[in-house]
Amino acid sequence: MANNISVTILTKDSAAFLAECLGALEAFTEVVVVDNGSTDDTIAIASRFRNVRLFEHPFTGFGPMKNIAVDKAANDWIFSVDSDEIVTPELTAEILNLKLDSSRIYAVGRDNHYRRRLICGCGWQNDQVQRLFNRKRTRYDDKLVHEGLKMDDQLQTELLEGRLNHYPYDNASQLIQKMQHYSTLWAEESLGRKKASPFKALFYGVLTFFKSYLFKKGWLYGYEGLLISISNANGVFYKYIKLYEADRSHSL
Repeated sequence: MANNISVTILTKDSAAFLAECLGALEAFTEVVVVDNGSTDDTIAIASRFRNVRLFEHPFTGFGPMKNIAVDKAANDWIFSVDSDEIVTPELTAEILNLKLDSSRIYAVGRDNHYRRRLICGCGWQNDQVQRLFNRKRTRYDDKLVHEGLKMDDQLQTELLEGRLNHYPYDNASQLIQKMQHYSTLWAEESLGRKKASPFKALFYGVLTFFKSYLFKKGWLYGYEGLLISISNANGVFYKYIKLYEADRSHSL
């Protein structure tokens, strides 16, 4: 058992992969789950695991929510996992045998799947995320979306060899739902900080599609590659359009 590492997870209607996610974390003595209003079986599933401590809190943005989970943890070392990620046995073994250094943040390579198919294109390849850190040295920034750990000159990032399996989407509806949520949060956060226009929205949207489908080899993955590339482009288009509309409303 890893007695000096707490795992933290945010959940919201996460039943689809939660049992598999938590099952892969049974070697850790504590898993802090912070739920923000699930209406599916998320709470019931989480409650079945003896090492889970469950909390509920209204959504306040991904960065602030992750810090709430960090603050609930019993240990200073935090291993942050998403509810649609499955930690491989190799990664678990590597972490449990790691000589932890508080001057380092440990990053993990992530294999992204659509409908359980591994996608190594569309910008989903070479995905690395910072996940293991000491809360006495850093914590998450306050971004509503695309949050990250605060870095300084004294902290270095070390990439672990073990990997995460990531299952973010099972269908087009989930792609659309997440795009809607994230583009809204980005526009809210960027209001007063960035400028947007319909031309910029169109330009970056089109650019993102060609980058995702052609240069990032989405075309190698059939309809899934086309769908993900269009979703990436739509996400960029709508976040700039939402910012443009918010800016106009704010100026009236």
